[in-house]
Amino acid sequence: MAPRVLEAAEPELGERVQPELYRSMVEMNTPVCSTLGEVREAVRRSRRSLIEAAGRQGLQIAAAGTHPFSPWRDQRVSDKPRYRNLAEDYQQVFREQIVFGCHVHVGIDDREAAIQTMNRVRPWLPVLAALTVNSPYWLGGDTGYASYRTEIWNRWPTAGMPQAFASRAEYDALVSTLVATGSVREPTKLYWDVRPSTKQETLEFRVADVCMGVDEAVMVAGLVRGLAVTCHRAAVAGDPDPEPRPELLRAAKWRAARHGLAADLVDVLGGRALPATEVVELFLAEIRPGLEAGGDLEEVSELVRATIARGTGAARQREAFQRSGSLESVVDLVISETAR
Repeated sequence: MAPRVLEAAEPELGERVQPELYRSMVEMNTPVCSTLGEVREAVRRSRRSLIEAAGRQGLQIAAAGTHPFSPWRDQRVSDKPRYRNLAEDYQQVFREQIVFGCHVHVGIDDREAAIQTMNRVRPWLPVLAALTVNSPYWLGGDTGYASYRTEIWNRWPTAGMPQAFASRAEYDALVSTLVATGSVREPTKLYWDVRPSTKQETLEFRVADVCMGVDEAVMVAGLVRGLAVTCHRAAVAGDPDPEPRPELLRAAKWRAARHGLAADLVDVLGGRALPATEVVELFLAEIRPGLEAGGDLEEVSELVRATIARGTGAARQREAFQRSGSLESVVDLVISETAR
């Protein structure tokens, strides 16, 4: 039904809403924002307009990393060449991608600095993932994961945590080789957790589940910008890249997807496991310079601690199920929090 919703929303939102892989999905984006206040207002305004447009079609919008019970076999592919190509190339991996993420772009106009920033943000992406887990259910069952979207998304051959790059030239050479060998059709098919955008001079962060609440989306934007600014400064200053082992990064991200904040997380730079709240505090301390630079320290810290106190999206979904024993009630919760 997405085409009907998009048509109804277009007079107010224009290109701020777009079709996605399947006709049960819509993609919403904001204009370029320079403050978290602008992010909050843009997300609120677009969600409100989208929900009202869906309502006029007798439909509702739910923002979660997966749908708790809707089967992938029932979905229809959006009628665009890029999606038909993906279906042809990736087959079953494509067919099961009924998942929803939250992406944040941070403008960095120096292409070399963007690569060096990308290298340095990687140890902290698992913490960002743990704070935003919102997909515990899949095909009518509890997966045991806080973010099962992460596990489904990792099936793409070009998904996951990128390796470190010595330079932009090395990055560009790899992308060219992947295209030349037919490993990807074009550069936008690199689905890493963080990557330079092919369309704008930005670094794009793609590790988070889509957020039920507006405040959580604002939190993600604030954390991402704080992390990017902090690591960009380190790159420009020539501070050494810690270069963590890729195996440890993968393990840390898996732990975040498996448990969210409900168990110990991996302190990648410290090479140890610590209670989730302690790793989150290490994260906030690490990005403090970037948060202060944007005037975001107090607001982002409060949003993070509110998430810890309320529970992640995954925890709240499971609480709803425990109260009712019904996955329909979980969907009702997602719908209501999306609209709040």
